Amino acid sequence: MIAHVTARRMPTLHRHEEEKFFVNAEGRKESVPSIHDPPTRELSIVVPSYNEEDRLPLMMDEALDYLEKRQKRDPSFTYEVIVVDDGSKDQTTKVAMKYCKKYGSDKVRVLSLVKNRGKGGAVRMGVFSSRGKKILMADADGATKFADIEKVEEGLKNLQPWPNQMAISCGSRAHLEKDSIAKRSYFRTLLMYGFHFLVWFLCVKEIRDTQCGFKLLTREAASRTFSTLHIERWAFDVELLYIAQRLRIPIAEVAVNWTEIEGSKLVPFWSWLQMGRDLLFIRLRYMTGAWQLETRKCN
Repeated sequence: MIAHVTARRMPTLHRHEEEKFFVNAEGRKESVPSIHDPPTRELSIVVPSYNEEDRLPLMMDEALDYLEKRQKRDPSFTYEVIVVDDGSKDQTTKVAMKYCKKYGSDKVRVLSLVKNRGKGGAVRMGVFSSRGKKILMADADGATKFADIEKVEEGLKNLQPWPNQMAISCGSRAHLEKDSIAKRSYFRTLLMYGFHFLVWFLCVKEIRDTQCGFKLLTREAASRTFSTLHIERWAFDVELLYIAQRLRIPIAEVAVNWTEIEGSKLVPFWSWLQMGRDLLFIRLRYMTGAWQLETRKCN
């Protein structure tokens, strides 16, 4: 009853006036495109960033080096990187704009949010501003090797034919679990197993690692899932995959290389507690009809 009464039935998909534009390499404002427009790029990479001035350069250098080399090998391959500054208090936007000026605003775009929305909210705003046929979520810390995009692309390809042009391929660290346990405290290991059990029991049974921030979606799958998404903080990945399962969108899970990078924003106990609560509410709110699988447009 509490889950139903306290539910926001429809999250607000609203852009502040300043979020309807991005600044190009020449310093001029240009209107952001819409996920509902026809795609004009092969790939969009959405990078949610909150206070990432220190970690972002490493990720951007690796990603753009790979993307540029791939484009030289295959001139038909087109891409864009969208850095979404989620209301940072540091110089994240300034750091990202250096790449915009170096590579041009047709390849690197910076979307600065007026206030912090949470990782899920930031990814959604980037997705809704993208131009790609396929859309990749990639964390700003660069923990996943960017070249592993070819593995998740292969996972997406293997799901064909895509029903209604919808499919999702998730990078996974599940194969690294034994090594990570050896380096963690018993308390963090207990929290991890508890979270995995709740994900499996309440929401998503087929995917072992729902939290890896390396996910590739077709444009239609991104539009349908993110326009329905309610949770904007850490557990948004779980709701995203829960929605995908409810919509019968095929999902692949692909092993990727991953390295733990210092500077995580995740506070072990409190973040896990918040995510556990969100998992319970995901299940209860969809079961009771407080949340619906409805498609909405951002304005």
